[in-house]
Amino acid sequence: MAAAAAKRLRVPTRRGYPSPALSTAAPRSPRDPRALCTLSTTLRSGAGEDEIERIRREFEDAKRNYLSIPAAIKDMPKMNPQGIYVNKNVKLDDLHVYGFDYDYTLSHYSEHLQCLIYDLAKKHLVNELKYPESCLKYEYDRSFPVRGLYYDRLKGCLLKLDFFGSIEPDGCFFGRRKLSLSEIKELYGTRHIGRDQALQLVGLMDVFCFSESQVFRFLKMLREKGKKLFLLTNSPFYFVDGGMRYLLEDQHFDGNSWRELFDVVIAQANKPTFYNSDHPFRVYDTQKDTLAFTAVDKFLPDQVYYHGCLKSFLQITKWRGPEVIYFGDHLLSDLRGPSKAGWRTAAVIRELEDEIEIQNGDSYRFQQAKLSIIHDLLGKVHATVVSTEKDTGRESSFAYHIHQYADIYTSKLENFLSYAPESWLHPPHDIKIMPHNAKVPASLFSTS
Repeated sequence: MAAAAAKRLRVPTRRGYPSPALSTAAPRSPRDPRALCTLSTTLRSGAGEDEIERIRREFEDAKRNYLSIPAAIKDMPKMNPQGIYVNKNVKLDDLHVYGFDYDYTLSHYSEHLQCLIYDLAKKHLVNELKYPESCLKYEYDRSFPVRGLYYDRLKGCLLKLDFFGSIEPDGCFFGRRKLSLSEIKELYGTRHIGRDQALQLVGLMDVFCFSESQVFRFLKMLREKGKKLFLLTNSPFYFVDGGMRYLLEDQHFDGNSWRELFDVVIAQANKPTFYNSDHPFRVYDTQKDTLAFTAVDKFLPDQVYYHGCLKSFLQITKWRGPEVIYFGDHLLSDLRGPSKAGWRTAAVIRELEDEIEIQNGDSYRFQQAKLSIIHDLLGKVHATVVSTEKDTGRESSFAYHIHQYADIYTSKLENFLSYAPESWLHPPHDIKIMPHNAKVPASLFSTS
């Protein structure tokens, strides 16, 4: 019965913003045969009636707490949608070098770009690869899929993985059809994705909005504080140049002067191989659209560089370890390499604001309060029959990668303007994995 109750209390998500990547699953009640055996023995003993009465009191306490939820949730803290959330201690005053990805970090695109990409892909399939013309009738659905999913290039399935790399029972799609648990097991043998299979999975990009003008203020503030800045992107220079000119056109910048904000500009870096290859840097001629093959042993102002590798980058700049922080949106191709190199890392997750707005709503907080009461009640009941480990739900694989590769994360760069340059960011003491998740104070819903 407890398991069924927990299942019914899954937190709903608002249509138009599904959030499988960042949400926590509902708890599952463990069903241990040893617990039932111990309970049966207890009930046959003389203390059986006392035990039943104690459990009845626990349920009555839980019922009273449930009825008091509407008043109690007023005291639950709300999270800041524009906040910076911390997995590892970061002292901003110790950071002297700031690096940035371009796409989805400095710039955020409108959903119309995703529709355009979808339409161009359809035409390419039909015109170039001779797919049936019926493919052209399909329209882009911006609610499917969402960030944090993985695509299996061999089997063609879209997957949601939990914190431990297992496929969520309701998170496997072939095309638009959701596969049953038996179909998942038939395809993969088990719900767990092994190392070899994981190498075939590709993180799926999603929908973003245009960047705000406050990005320029943030970059300019860093320059005025004497910080070094570099741009490291996989995009070609002409694409970055056009975007940066557009972003800064209202900031009295003209021509190529946006490059004055950066000490080093590197395009077509080929991340993530940039971090472990030996590719040389090439000087890019912005006028002739050509690459020079002379050796690069120093980075010159107003030059643009292509390709390269982390090893050469560190040798030329002498920028080392924890004095460098790199901002990116892609946890694996952007942040895994810098994290392993000893840099500090910051993930830009645009959906975070919507996620937190949902968590701050009364409906979500009401559900969290109910889950807290159920967790507390189950813990006390199970403690009387057998010592069991309470399962409070699993985070997603996306959450795991945020925790592993991002020292800090936020929804957009501009949020740093609200923090003093000498701020010391540290994780809260009362978290398990995701610092932004809504928290239920234990004192509010104790059944003692």
